[in-house]
Amino acid sequence: MPSSPLTFLDYLAIAAYLIAVAAIGYTVSKQGARTTKKYFIADRNMPHWAVAFTLMATLISSNTLVAHPGIVFKNSMVLVPGFLVLPIVLVLIAKFVVPFYRRVIGLSAYEYIEKRFGLESRMYSSFGFLIDRIFDIGVTLMTTALVVNVIAPQWPVAYVLFGLGIFTLLYTMIGGIAAVVWTDVLQGVILIGGGLLIFLYLLFTPAAGAPFSTLTHAWEAGKFSFGSTELTWASLFDTENRTVWMFMIAMAIIWTRKYVSDQNMVQRYLLARTDQEARRAALLGAALSVPILIGFNLIGAALFGFYELSGATPPDVADKVLPHFIVTQLPNGIVGLIVAAILAASMSSVSSDLNSVGTVVTSDYFQRFLPRSADRTRLLVGRTTVLIAGLLAAAIGVWLIPSETSESTASRVLAYATILSAGTLGLFSLGFLTKRATRQGAFAGIVACLLFTTWGTLTHGNSPIVDLGPFNWQMNFILLGVFGHFVLFGVGYLYSLLFGGYRPAGVEQLVVGAEVPDEEIAEPAYATGQQKNGDL
Repeated sequence: MPSSPLTFLDYLAIAAYLIAVAAIGYTVSKQGARTTKKYFIADRNMPHWAVAFTLMATLISSNTLVAHPGIVFKNSMVLVPGFLVLPIVLVLIAKFVVPFYRRVIGLSAYEYIEKRFGLESRMYSSFGFLIDRIFDIGVTLMTTALVVNVIAPQWPVAYVLFGLGIFTLLYTMIGGIAAVVWTDVLQGVILIGGGLLIFLYLLFTPAAGAPFSTLTHAWEAGKFSFGSTELTWASLFDTENRTVWMFMIAMAIIWTRKYVSDQNMVQRYLLARTDQEARRAALLGAALSVPILIGFNLIGAALFGFYELSGATPPDVADKVLPHFIVTQLPNGIVGLIVAAILAASMSSVSSDLNSVGTVVTSDYFQRFLPRSADRTRLLVGRTTVLIAGLLAAAIGVWLIPSETSESTASRVLAYATILSAGTLGLFSLGFLTKRATRQGAFAGIVACLLFTTWGTLTHGNSPIVDLGPFNWQMNFILLGVFGHFVLFGVGYLYSLLFGGYRPAGVEQLVVGAEVPDEEIAEPAYATGQQKNGDL
């Protein structure tokens, strides 16, 4: 059995973290989440600073801690321009989208889609979210287990994966969104603290010479470069490199999609006590997230400087540079704290995703088709969904553990998940931004987007799943997702103008920025118990 660099102090730090998480989950569960409103949105009674932490924790995952330093170590800070557009996106989200959602939905973002475009569009968007999130949870569990296995090789990857998944699943299932939020606060603090410990060690370690020499050496080596600033038509067809402008545009779309159409983000807007506190939470979430994202890129630059100056041998694979550094360079006790930070980053994103999956299944499927069901039955369905989704995601994670054939398998699963969740921002934007769009137009846009995304996904790359020769996708793959939203919006709007179709009564109230008198804003039916058959 491989030896472990972990000592008693390290195990103590990891155990203390897990006990603290379990204590929070147990305490919250004793307070009781006996209604769906309390279980899924905490009675809209969370302080804004806690909501900000859960927004940040939902965004940051173990991938941030491991992959981002590896990208800078191998290349440069090509990701950073994409982070810089996040505050701009969230200022607009906080001003327009947050209060809008708090007015028009009860639990699920996809309730809005049915109000605007009908049941078929709601099923499309919610099903795509479920597929995307369950697969992503599996990937998060798998990558976290691989990292922990590098640090503690005597722990088998599958055991770590299932242990991490079941532990997170239990407190999420029992405590509901309140347990998720308060553990996110703890996990956010540990994540920030772990990152600071690594960064400070890299800045001041004598092994690399004078203080800050790791960063100055990385600067001189070009590790602070944002990449090519070329802005030409030919740059769009460069499948190997992404220009700064391409990446900023793509990330602006990705951030907007995440904060507009992903249930795990939208659900957080409903937790705060007032619209003003919800806005503050969104802005504070950005203020927390951007420095953390940039910080782990700085760690990647400092790691490059450290290995260049100290003479230590780096790993062969860039993604392993941070785990390798943790194992070989950090003192006893600190390693355990960093492992806790890695677990915290993973558990916070997994718990958020699991709760949102439970919300979508309960609201968009069970409650939608059985509107007269008792609230306690809906609560049972929500908890059961969290359990099933967690076990399914863990099984997917084990299936994706790297092997000789797993790379092609994983890429194909990811391709299909991309197809199924295609164009959701375009669909929401079609409803948000125009009163002219119709139900039939939205359906036409969905069909066009599915065809477009399927073609691009299956025909891109040097070894495409389907080879159509000159008709393969030729542009940088990151642009496929960007264009998909525009295809859905453009086709949907044009079809609506040309052929018309059904628009709901009061469509003016379903457009972002609409002024609605307070007396017209009714409390969601699920909250009053007055829902009738056919209500949303």
